[in-house]
Amino acid sequence: MEERLRRLEAVQSMLLEIGQLSTSYTDIARFLRAVHGALGRIMYAANFYVALNDRDGAENAVRFVYFVDEEDEAPDPAQVVHLASPEESPTAWVILNRRSLVMTAAEHIERQGGGAAFGVGTVAEHYIGCPLLDQNQQAVGAIVIQSYDKEHTYSYEDQALFELIAHQVSSALQGLQSMDRLERAVRERTLRLEHEVTERRRAENLQRALYEIASLSASASDSDELPGRLHRIISGLIEARNFLIALYHPDSKEISIPYFVDEKDPEAPVKRFRYGVGMSSYVLQQKRAELLDARSYAALVAAGKIDEPLGNANIASWMGAPMLLGDQAYGVIIVQSYDDSVLYTQADLDVLAFMASHVAVALARMQGERAIRRAKASLEEQNAALNSALTRLQEAQTELVRQEKLASLGRLVAGVAHEINTPLGICVTATSHLVQELKLTKEDLAGGQLDEEGLNAFFDTIDQSLRIMTTNTQRAAALVRSFKQVAVDQSSENIRHFNLAKYVDEVLLSLQPKLKGKPIKVQVDCPADIHLDSFPGAVSQIVTNMVMNSLVHGFGEDQPGNIRITGKLDGDHVLFDYSDDGIGMDQETLGQLFDPFFTTKRGSGGSGLGAHILFNLVTGPLGGTVKVTSAPGMGLHYHLRFPRDQRKPVREAAAA
Repeated sequence: MEERLRRLEAVQSMLLEIGQLSTSYTDIARFLRAVHGALGRIMYAANFYVALNDRDGAENAVRFVYFVDEEDEAPDPAQVVHLASPEESPTAWVILNRRSLVMTAAEHIERQGGGAAFGVGTVAEHYIGCPLLDQNQQAVGAIVIQSYDKEHTYSYEDQALFELIAHQVSSALQGLQSMDRLERAVRERTLRLEHEVTERRRAENLQRALYEIASLSASASDSDELPGRLHRIISGLIEARNFLIALYHPDSKEISIPYFVDEKDPEAPVKRFRYGVGMSSYVLQQKRAELLDARSYAALVAAGKIDEPLGNANIASWMGAPMLLGDQAYGVIIVQSYDDSVLYTQADLDVLAFMASHVAVALARMQGERAIRRAKASLEEQNAALNSALTRLQEAQTELVRQEKLASLGRLVAGVAHEINTPLGICVTATSHLVQELKLTKEDLAGGQLDEEGLNAFFDTIDQSLRIMTTNTQRAAALVRSFKQVAVDQSSENIRHFNLAKYVDEVLLSLQPKLKGKPIKVQVDCPADIHLDSFPGAVSQIVTNMVMNSLVHGFGEDQPGNIRITGKLDGDHVLFDYSDDGIGMDQETLGQLFDPFFTTKRGSGGSGLGAHILFNLVTGPLGGTVKVTSAPGMGLHYHLRFPRDQRKPVREAAAA
């Protein structure tokens, strides 16, 4: 659960990062390189490419704008590649079917069973391709991740995450492609305008205005200050004593007037009106800049092409330019003159249209930034809730682990108590028998019936009873001593000096009640000269959990088996191996062995914390590593490595 929460946070962080990258990059290849780097943090992504439809309009053709592969050479990103049929190419299949495609190597080869090749290049062990769709659910390309390594395949969760990321990348690419097309159009129009303005000796003023507009579209962050700054910039290029900005609201189908300056009217005739009314609606409907004089304006009104003209109609010259970004309309910029000496030209209209397109970019960027801020705030709230839930989960997990340790100690107490009852019961029986024999001997002595044979028999009884009592009291004392040491160590977190072989024997002695009556043989192979300055409680808990896991999960009822424990020194480290020859486990179960609360014996006494506690003790207090290998029918094998002396830093051997 903790791992899934961490991964969810990583995915949320990546989705937010993609949104941020789309606003900070204008180059698609650089954006995709950054996405590739972020993707590699949450899943295996050594082989990754993106194919986009040819932006110059070639039908059924793509460009591989980003391509990273371990086996195949990257194609030229400027090269146009014509798509094959869906039966001949995975990329074509994904784009033309507008559906995701997941294939293993075997499935890829099966598709080629008819003899025709399915794609070019090296066959991947695992392939995931997702379509990149626009707002109309039309495919604009494909995004692909693949692995040539059998050890790196993609789970269903990976596939779902990749489809989610593909959707996020699709949205970001649409904005980048729109920006790219707009910037190319702006650059082309800028060249034409600069040429015309140079011919009219206005190059210097236009260049300064272009710089200010570019700065405005790149840095505008407050929509309230944008109209006034735009008016000042336009006034530096053309006569703009009468100026207004109209904004279009697609949700309500209305137009508002946030900025209005006019020589005739101190205020705008209306602040908000329905779409379809006035010159603003006319320009938006035409989707192009319009230049009118008094005559052409009157002709439009007379023809009914302008519904309910608003404002003063005594104009000498009038210009309106729509603020468009692709098919998205943001509003209109209008400049007009009441003076016959101030008449606008086509060059003036081109300048106004050019600036209107930049204003559309600024408005789109501000809306995008507001959407990102809202999304970020929402994600931060979700992250805060997840962090709170994670904290509660960690606290609950810590408490459950503590309870599991106490339960383990309680089970040990019950087993030792039961085991001690046997020798103590024998001692009580022997004592009672001895008391009875003493009573009878005294009676024989008092009655004068005690002879030498009776006395010798009494002495034999005493000798036999004492030997029985001595053996059983020593056995009980050994159990108590072992249990006391193990119990104290499990409840203590202190470092002390101890002998590894002797301590393992003590732990196994305390576990004898659990092993008694089972056909399980335990073999310990540990030199007697291995001394540790470490945490004996951790070692005790680890050995206990290993043995109990073998008894509960490794061996069936009355199934004979063997447990082998070995220990040896490796420089300043201890190599501690534990193995059983039980039923083993498959790779899927093995992969979840150390997950908290995972157990194959749910409802049969398995808590799912034994192996988790083992892992935490090895990697935590002991400061070591743990590896585990298993296969069905091959038993389970733990490989532990940890420092021998926890009181001093350990020097690792230099890498070869």
